[in-house]
Amino acid sequence: MRRRRLEVTTLVDAYGAHRLQVGEWFAPPGEEPRPTVVLIHGGFWGTDYDRDLELPVAMDLAEQGYLCWNIDYRSGAEPWPATLSDVAIAYDHLTRGAFAHRVDTSRVAVVGHSAGGHLAAWLASRHRLPPDAPGYHPDPLRPALAIPQAGVVALSAAAEAKLGRGAVHALLGGLPSAVPDRYAVADPLLLLPTGVRSVLIHSRRDRQVPLSQSQRYVEKATGAGDDCRLEVVRGDHFVHLDPKSEGCQVLRDTLATMGS
Repeated sequence: MRRRRLEVTTLVDAYGAHRLQVGEWFAPPGEEPRPTVVLIHGGFWGTDYDRDLELPVAMDLAEQGYLCWNIDYRSGAEPWPATLSDVAIAYDHLTRGAFAHRVDTSRVAVVGHSAGGHLAAWLASRHRLPPDAPGYHPDPLRPALAIPQAGVVALSAAAEAKLGRGAVHALLGGLPSAVPDRYAVADPLLLLPTGVRSVLIHSRRDRQVPLSQSQRYVEKATGAGDDCRLEVVRGDHFVHLDPKSEGCQVLRDTLATMGS
């Protein structure tokens, strides 16, 4: 049974000086800390998409009591490593942003769709980064849960398959053979195990990001000892953006396992 919907306060909050270094809070009523969801939009790290893709999901979750931080970030058209650096800074803004006092740091989930799924899995891996890597933090806030939705979570394979018309190549500045050091710190598959529980949600009919991306990640993560599973849902690549879809119901059910 769905929760009673609540009145939601929204607020745009900058986490940096660049025009894309912003996010939007979706806050349920009250002042107490709430389970918190960081939403990361997709679009193959391109310039044509922004956080508006996640607005329906952000509002749906906030109406049910989650504090949501829906972020923008610079695209893969910017010089390496702008995208990864932005997402790391945006995530760290949880503890200093306008609603930092309402973030339950023991119940933070990172949720991303498509390219945002890559970034969600990467954030869950961040404590594995070497000190010279983009996004490195000596003691990052680890999420309790990572949920890539149709995520590009195996970057090397995605680059070789030319997913998104070479979007991975554009993001990292080359194929794995040309810039292996960048793949080593950007490909979630190469940063396992994370020790962070993860649930990957993917449609078998996805034609933009094949199911094999999630299957590769789950196989390697579980083999490395991580608590990781795959949920296959009905629909296409975009069902994860529709709060009425099965994919979003699985998302809500999974988020509920963080506790009330």
